[in-house]
Amino acid sequence: MNIDKYKKYNFQNIKNGKQSYCQISGKKNLIEVIDLGNQPLADSLIEKKDLNKKEKKYPLRLLRSPTLGYAQLNYIVPGGDVYHPNYPYRPGITKEILMHYNDQVKENIKRLKLQKGDLVIDVGSNDGSLLSYYKKFNMNVAGVEPTNIADIANKNKIFTLKKFFNLDSSNQILRTNGKAKLITSTNVFAHMSTLHDVMLGVVNLMDNNGYFVIENHYIKDILEHNQYDSIYHEHIRNYSLKSLIYLFNQYDLKVIDAVVVDRYNGSIKVITTNNLKQKVNPRVNKLLKKEEEFGLFKSKVWTEFKSNIIKSKKNLRQMLIDLKNQKKRVVGNSCPARCSTLLNYCDIGVDLINYIAEQPTSLKLNKYLPGVKLPIINNKILFEEQPDYVLILAWHLYKPIIKSLKSKGLKSKFIVPLPQPIII
Repeated sequence: MNIDKYKKYNFQNIKNGKQSYCQISGKKNLIEVIDLGNQPLADSLIEKKDLNKKEKKYPLRLLRSPTLGYAQLNYIVPGGDVYHPNYPYRPGITKEILMHYNDQVKENIKRLKLQKGDLVIDVGSNDGSLLSYYKKFNMNVAGVEPTNIADIANKNKIFTLKKFFNLDSSNQILRTNGKAKLITSTNVFAHMSTLHDVMLGVVNLMDNNGYFVIENHYIKDILEHNQYDSIYHEHIRNYSLKSLIYLFNQYDLKVIDAVVVDRYNGSIKVITTNNLKQKVNPRVNKLLKKEEEFGLFKSKVWTEFKSNIIKSKKNLRQMLIDLKNQKKRVVGNSCPARCSTLLNYCDIGVDLINYIAEQPTSLKLNKYLPGVKLPIINNKILFEEQPDYVLILAWHLYKPIIKSLKSKGLKSKFIVPLPQPIII
């Protein structure tokens, strides 16, 4: 691969600290959307012995590109701090995510005409859950994951390189596994500060007529459904389709399909290829038109987003204060990373909810949420205590969560915090 032709895009490897230019285009035309204050790292949970230690907090401000209709953070935390060895997120323990993986794998195999023995590489492969489904269809698989969760994948015989993904790690996979027919990046592609290095690794590993499929939070749905809790230090960028087409064109990749999927209450799935002769699905232009009509490139929807955030914070806090004054017991349920933004921005701690209940298989149990320092407890306590109200923190999955909790005997009422707080 001729790397020199892409050197002009090395500005996409942004330095840690404050940022002032668009990571995709390099333009200094960013506009502030909202300042969510200084916040701790969402997945840097606190051990009980460290509760009295001073926490590190970093600015959490969202900026937008008026030309690309996408948003990025104004401050970058070092990747080694964000994705530390004890990073606690695991997709393999959440039924809804596994169902989504299963559906997407079947769809990708059919859509891209993958054959038995084709190599599939997952960037940010975590515990190997996604790759395990490709393996069931007799694909060769390899993952790249920098945290200790890679050990779980390797233990389950999903070959996983325990490193950050870049040109060097791609060359290592190239030597051991060869070129990839498909490279995937699911809820990870918006996370890396070294975007240029990641793209070099992708282009380097793709076979002739290869594919790169990404899936990430979609900025249109974030705005439309007031999903400000999806803004945290891991999520450096929130893409529009226009911004992704602009980015991939720089690396000679062609977007041939794009669709919005249900995951996270609206994620964008984009298929790219290095075969520039492939036809583009009409859905791509339809989605681009929807972005234009929605107003992603104008100020109004962004101003409304800020207003909705402020309004929802005020309403949620008032609801919880009223319930406390009525001597009602309120607890939290589920502990996705996004709940750290919600609870810290709204200043909701043990004075308003007693704890966060989490499923028994979670790596987050018996730790404390950073900032507000809420204890994370096995959710069997819900059925023993039967609290008056349960605040659903994984609110994007509130329907299956409530259904499951009720089926197990929970009689509490439920609070869904966003887009605006409601009681169910």
